[in-house]
Amino acid sequence: MARRTKAEAAATREALLDAAEAVFLERGVARTSLEQIARAAGMTRGAVYWHFKNKADLFRAMLQRVRMPFEELVEEIGDPGLAERPLDAIHQACQRGFERLEQPRYRRVHAILIHHCETFAEIDPLAMQNEMAEEACGALLDYFGCAARLGHLRDDIPPEVAARLFQAILGGLFHDWLRNYETFSLRERGAQLVETQLKLLRSS
Repeated sequence: MARRTKAEAAATREALLDAAEAVFLERGVARTSLEQIARAAGMTRGAVYWHFKNKADLFRAMLQRVRMPFEELVEEIGDPGLAERPLDAIHQACQRGFERLEQPRYRRVHAILIHHCETFAEIDPLAMQNEMAEEACGALLDYFGCAARLGHLRDDIPPEVAARLFQAILGGLFHDWLRNYETFSLRERGAQLVETQLKLLRSS
């Protein structure tokens, strides 16, 4: 048998991750077996083990497809002048993040992590959520710290408080939307809340 090309292997891996998303969302992570994922993808369990060590490895790969490092969102905007306008950078990066989260894959995977994943074996969904939240808060702290040094942040609000406050607003908004995503647009409501909060934090 000829060895598969890298492109074919990559396509197989993506198909398995797509199938995992669908089955995890329907059954929950703990109640899903690798055999069920393989069947959903039209493959054998051996194909799963070729690409992933176990279910935890597959789960982490699925999460990796929707990770959104804050710096990456800022870089995508492509405006070098944002370095001198850190609050504008936060605003635009949040908008870019909202747009991504409204895409079906991003919504599905985050719904799986938050609502369809129990702690078991090597998977700790709460620890994973905490890691993502702390990563976002750390990035926000960098930007609010820069805003404070430039005199763009209110003097009576330390960057640490601004970052925690902003992260709490984003987290609350996201969880509300994920429970009721058909009732309002994350992008539209998010734009309103982010713009309002930044106005309250800006120096006069």
